[in-house]
Amino acid sequence: MNKVSLGGKIDVPQIGLGCMRITGLSKKEMEDLYRTSMELGIDFFDHADIYGGGECHVHFADSIGMNPAIREKIVLQSKCGIRSGYYDFSKEHILTSTDNILKELKTDYLDILLLHRPDALCEPEEVAEAFDILAKSGKVKYFGVSNHNPYQIALLSRYLGDNAIIANQMQLSITTCPMIDLGLNVNTGNPEAIDRDGGTLDYCKLHNITIQVWSPFQYGFFEGAFIGSKKFPKLNKKLDEIAAKYGVTPTTIAVAWLNRHPAKMQTIIGTTSAKRVKEIAQSCEFTLTREEWYELYLAEGKPLP
Repeated sequence: MNKVSLGGKIDVPQIGLGCMRITGLSKKEMEDLYRTSMELGIDFFDHADIYGGGECHVHFADSIGMNPAIREKIVLQSKCGIRSGYYDFSKEHILTSTDNILKELKTDYLDILLLHRPDALCEPEEVAEAFDILAKSGKVKYFGVSNHNPYQIALLSRYLGDNAIIANQMQLSITTCPMIDLGLNVNTGNPEAIDRDGGTLDYCKLHNITIQVWSPFQYGFFEGAFIGSKKFPKLNKKLDEIAAKYGVTPTTIAVAWLNRHPAKMQTIIGTTSAKRVKEIAQSCEFTLTREEWYELYLAEGKPLP
């Protein structure tokens, strides 16, 4: 399994397993998913306090039989900040949520804590105080954000000191990639030239913040999977063609497309199928050519100036 470095601070597998949907799995199915992931070198597990209302944390820890020996072998990431009907980056909520996460996961520490979605009422000084308390107590090693733009990151970073942001988890796929569209359509009148995120991709690359990809198989905002969708006939034809060349599945190629980007991103997959985990892991066994990468981009219907 290929490795990437989150912010130059911690080496992690290029593929991470997202645990948002695991409450639907039996204990045996979760054990199989965990075992398969570990055998493939995917020892990174992404959670959030809102996933299953905390039940995903509990189900994960119970299914794998969490204990100190197991904990040493895995990287745990979770998120906080989304509450029922509002967002909350207050010092009190960050600290309380982290304590609950640790209790649910049956661990003394998180490797990484992310702020889930931007809070309009965020007071960066409070966030900095919370991060400092968590770092000094050993409850959290590293920090990051999710769905944040460059100015939001810069504002937080002004106050964070040594607790630098090492990751920004963002939606990205072949069909939903405005951060890539923007860079390809500079000085054009194409709709893709509209700056929708403040240049997040380039900002993160410049500041050594690793992009973590979520929903690598989705189009739109949770509108569905593009693989096999009748809405994307040209793209699926090209995925099938390239997949046949490498002897893999279109699912593998969709992640290989992300792996090919020089930003060295980490892809978080939300599958609950051990079989699909194996398919996705194969994306790290080869590298798409430059021509293949662009062929897939154009097959989705996007223009080049």
